[in-house]
Amino acid sequence: MSKTEAAARLAVRKTYKLYIGGAFPRSESGRSYPVTSSKGEFLANASKASRKDARDAVSAARKAFGGWSGATAYNRGQILYRIAEMLEGRRAQFVAELAEAGTKKAGDVVDAAIDRLVWYAGWSDKITSVAGAANPVAGPYFNISSPEPTGVVAVIAPDEPLLGLVSVIAPVIVTGNTCVVVASERAPLPSITLAEVLATSDLPGGVVNVLTGSVKEIAPWLAAHMDVNAVDLTGVADEDLAITCEQAAAENLKRVLRPAAADWYADPGLKRMTAFLETKTVWHPTGV
Repeated sequence: MSKTEAAARLAVRKTYKLYIGGAFPRSESGRSYPVTSSKGEFLANASKASRKDARDAVSAARKAFGGWSGATAYNRGQILYRIAEMLEGRRAQFVAELAEAGTKKAGDVVDAAIDRLVWYAGWSDKITSVAGAANPVAGPYFNISSPEPTGVVAVIAPDEPLLGLVSVIAPVIVTGNTCVVVASERAPLPSITLAEVLATSDLPGGVVNVLTGSVKEIAPWLAAHMDVNAVDLTGVADEDLAITCEQAAAENLKRVLRPAAADWYADPGLKRMTAFLETKTVWHPTGV
């Protein structure tokens, strides 16, 4: 191939799709929207998820819940660590995508996201001991409280397209929940690249499902879905939309994590893990 032919070659542009049930479908509506860089330059078209896509994602998450919640905590921790390994291997691609989205010190952000995954992986087999308890009771009984996953969690991701995204997904899945994530509408490309990492990291299909598109359009339907058990509204910037989602979530008594300002570089603590855990208390007679 001559230099002239090489210079004339057209690049193979990436098609950014949804991530549902371990596969990468286009939106069933066929819609997409343009994603631009921080300088206003066209980067790619991203799929614009519909209500039908949201329902499909919830179905995939529900189907995956039994196997994922039934896996050992040690196994879940291994898989989160594997995700960190895969993310480390594609570090340069994430740095480039974050830089195009206007993220300053993109390399530091990617490193922090990798470290955050490792941090949560380490908690996988410890959170039960910390959140559970052997309760003192007046009687010949053992009384033990243990945390269990809530179920399917709808997550509205923050506009921080990698560290914030990892920081809302990891605590949900490390505790045995499955999730449907609505990615940053402004900068969705790193979220689909992260989905490619998830798809090749031993994480069962359906544990994490990623939708791109309009938060205003998708969030209320996820909040109202009767097979969703909890909602994380971290990425909802519109107060009226947050109230609408809370009201919809009340129909089947979903747990709701309200939107709040977050320092994604700070120690995350246990709040996001315990927010989506239920406590099961068992009584058992002693001496039997």
